[in-house]
Amino acid sequence: MAAGLTRAAATLAAVLTGVFLLTALLPQDAAQVLAGHQADPARVAQLRADLGLDRPLWERFGSWLAGLAHGDFGRSLVDGRPVGPLLAERLGASALIVVPAWLLAVTCGVLGAVLVARRATASAAVAAFGSVPEVVLVSGLVLVFATGLGWLPAVSLLPVGGSAWEAPAVLVLPILALALPSAAWLARSVRGPAADVLGRPFVVDARLRGVPPVRVVVRHVLPHLAGPAAQGAAILAGALLAGTTVVESLLAYPGFGQLLATAVATRDVPVVQGVALVDAAVVWVALLVADRIAAAGAR
Repeated sequence: MAAGLTRAAATLAAVLTGVFLLTALLPQDAAQVLAGHQADPARVAQLRADLGLDRPLWERFGSWLAGLAHGDFGRSLVDGRPVGPLLAERLGASALIVVPAWLLAVTCGVLGAVLVARRATASAAVAAFGSVPEVVLVSGLVLVFATGLGWLPAVSLLPVGGSAWEAPAVLVLPILALALPSAAWLARSVRGPAADVLGRPFVVDARLRGVPPVRVVVRHVLPHLAGPAAQGAAILAGALLAGTTVVESLLAYPGFGQLLATAVATRDVPVVQGVALVDAAVVWVALLVADRIAAAGAR
């Protein structure tokens, strides 16, 4: 127990330090962005002092940690809004696409791994599809489902003053754009363990005895894939949240990823730090859960 707590504390410290240092190393800062490229140096210096960016790095790091200890993520350098409520609002919007995409990716990825486990050609096709850049995939989905068939809106703008529940069609393209490559990645990752399980004597024996394929998969194959699938699903939990940056920006969906893209562009460091910290926390918790599932499955 003590070793686990020590390891968790060390991981948390490394995450906090890494997030702060990486955001501090961004070129330019919010003062330069707000003032503009042609601004007078005195104006930039005044803005930097007003925003607290002229303080030493260690001092800013200590203030940030002190705020986090009290649940305070700081304030946006651009509009002065508290970062915490802003993160919660955008995280809720992204959850509407990330959670369904994660469930779809895990389900299709594990089943896909079983289907292509002993089919080299199909496995290569899945791997190729998983390597398609998100920009190309999103453009293709828009071209097919929005421009060609007219089934879905080309952008995922929410109704003014409303929520996605009032226009669920805007969620479909972001969910597909996140889920499809993730399912392909998971299928490729779990393919090896799936092939190993399918070749084990008890699975071969069940098939020779005429047990229906679906029953063989459900009763004999999937339980033995719980560990690898859980670990892959944990990685996907963080990857999908991080992957929303590209998808949400391309489809104009006002979620967590679009918030990150805007914050990086304006050098709004407290917002960038908050987004990175939440994403790291999601990955950390998901990996802890996955390790527990894998350990339970190995018993």
